[in-house]
Amino acid sequence: MATTHTTRMLILGSGPAGLSAAIYGARAGMQPIVVQGIQPGGQLTTTTDVENYPGFREVIQGPWLMQEMQAQAEHVGARMMWDTIVEVDLSQRPFRLIGDGGDVYEGEVLVIATGAQAKWLGLDSEQALKGKGVSACATCDGFFYRGKKVAVIGGGNTAVEEALYLTNHSPDVTLIHRRDSLRAERILQERLHAHPNITVLWNKEVAEFVDGGGNAGLCAVELTDTVTGERSRLDVEGGFVAIGHHPATELFRGHLKLDEDHYIWVEPGTAKTSVPGVFACGDVTDKVYRQAITAAGTGCMAALDAERFLQAAEFAELAEAAE
Repeated sequence: MATTHTTRMLILGSGPAGLSAAIYGARAGMQPIVVQGIQPGGQLTTTTDVENYPGFREVIQGPWLMQEMQAQAEHVGARMMWDTIVEVDLSQRPFRLIGDGGDVYEGEVLVIATGAQAKWLGLDSEQALKGKGVSACATCDGFFYRGKKVAVIGGGNTAVEEALYLTNHSPDVTLIHRRDSLRAERILQERLHAHPNITVLWNKEVAEFVDGGGNAGLCAVELTDTVTGERSRLDVEGGFVAIGHHPATELFRGHLKLDEDHYIWVEPGTAKTSVPGVFACGDVTDKVYRQAITAAGTGCMAALDAERFLQAAEFAELAEAAE
């Protein structure tokens, strides 16, 4: 039978943002419930080596880091629920989320930390070589390709920024774009074309990521010319897919204000959304940085904003009752 779960703080999403919010919320006595969603632990559970999260001198594993964050949240009092939310009601407090099995989750405040997913090319070889030379985050993984030849796939701001960033590590960066002109801002294009370590291949699509066999990982990309259909091969040891991200905001369209790219709008410098008592954090609001540490930081912000909102609301209720 369907069950109703109630809490002062309801959190949707269990990546670095959601679990950080849970840790702060639990320590503030709000007994948060975290509804984990379809990917418990967020994108870090699909990441192998993590070398840029503060506090660890040695390389750590993404899944291990998320297990530790969840254990910490549970240790201080957060409750984890495994469910997929299919419906939301933000018209009044307590806010209501409904799972696909009929369970209802009610919270006096709601923290949304549903994240965003990188867009991929959809190739079988891409899936097979993720974490073995194929990545969707140069900031996360570029350090592992010091001195190696790499390629970036895409033509927008993200692709150009990733290519420029990778020149910090690689002496040979190739940008692969399926058209004959970039969609990136002009200032970024100027920087790209001026950089001596970046080559652009126009009118090329990746047909396959080539596995070097054994422990070698990626060794090349097979390309198709979009004009002539001619096939070619580019030897690289790292391939970075940079064609954008999908924020997980489908549930909230029509309920919350979103920006032009469908990320949840928040008041600058806060985690406050367009609905009082609803807060958002992590990659579902962030199309610029998209790092575990920035997600965790905004999770802290969301919990603190939520705590202050509840304090103000409860004080107002007490004042009204005393009149």
